[in-house]
Amino acid sequence: MSEQIYDVVIIGGGPAGYSSALYCARAGLKTIVLEHLSAGGQMTLTEIIENYPGFDEGIDGFTLGDQMQQQAEKFGAESELTSVTSVELTGDIKVVHTSDAGDYETRCVVIATGANARQLGLPNEAALADKGIHYCAACDGMRFKGKTVALVGGGNTALEDALLLSRLCEKVYLIHRRDQYRAEKFYADAVAEATNIEPVLNSVVESVDVEGGFKGVTVRNVKTDETRFLETDALFVSVGRVPNTEFLNGAVAVDGAGYIEADETTRTSVPGVFAVGDIRTKPMRQVVTAAADGAVSSMFAQQYIEELKAKA
Repeated sequence: MSEQIYDVVIIGGGPAGYSSALYCARAGLKTIVLEHLSAGGQMTLTEIIENYPGFDEGIDGFTLGDQMQQQAEKFGAESELTSVTSVELTGDIKVVHTSDAGDYETRCVVIATGANARQLGLPNEAALADKGIHYCAACDGMRFKGKTVALVGGGNTALEDALLLSRLCEKVYLIHRRDQYRAEKFYADAVAEATNIEPVLNSVVESVDVEGGFKGVTVRNVKTDETRFLETDALFVSVGRVPNTEFLNGAVAVDGAGYIEADETTRTSVPGVFAVGDIRTKPMRQVVTAAADGAVSSMFAQQYIEELKAKA
């Protein structure tokens, strides 16, 4: 058990976590960030971020994450590289258990653990992340302006992504394993009207060709078993995301998809516990919205701590 009680323990060191740390530290709250990989979280996997305000030439995710960490620490926030294994969130003093850094007592917990894109399960998929295979059309679509891409998925988000890409790319192959999309009719109709979106239905991606650079994808028709090669410059995957909430063991309320239920105040179902960034229920998941969540959480963390002191 830590010998001190923190005002705020932030679980996750991505843009949401370090934005929260920056604002909490500047407000005079004793704050620590627990991150299991490196500052920036999943953002570090992005080679170039072109839609974060203030960087007209773009910035790589690792550098942006490192700068966010340094800025938060400049104002007194602490950082610890460790994995959180479980939490105790009831009561005025909460406990965060880690794998190798002991336990942390705190008045507030900010959960900023994000969500991982669900992968297709291709043999070389992990190695090709951001190097031909992409999981965020809004983040990376502009890199393929005027080119041909393929996108896998059939839900609302997938068709939204396909429409976004159709406005940037010369052509979009929309691959879906069923004979009709799962998306709402509005999105399906819009896709049907897009002249540069070619549906590839009843099909799954079998492999990608990256010899000498990304060449395209091989798809297999699940009804006929026939294969077809699509010459593309990239493959976008939009088959859902998996929120990182395993360590919570049901300690806070989540929605049907597993995201933490938290409104624009970032408050969760448990007093003194906040959810920020991709982990919470929200309509848009971007670096800029994650950073905004972090700032908001600090205001309500301060308010909660003041209420605790008033009770004492």
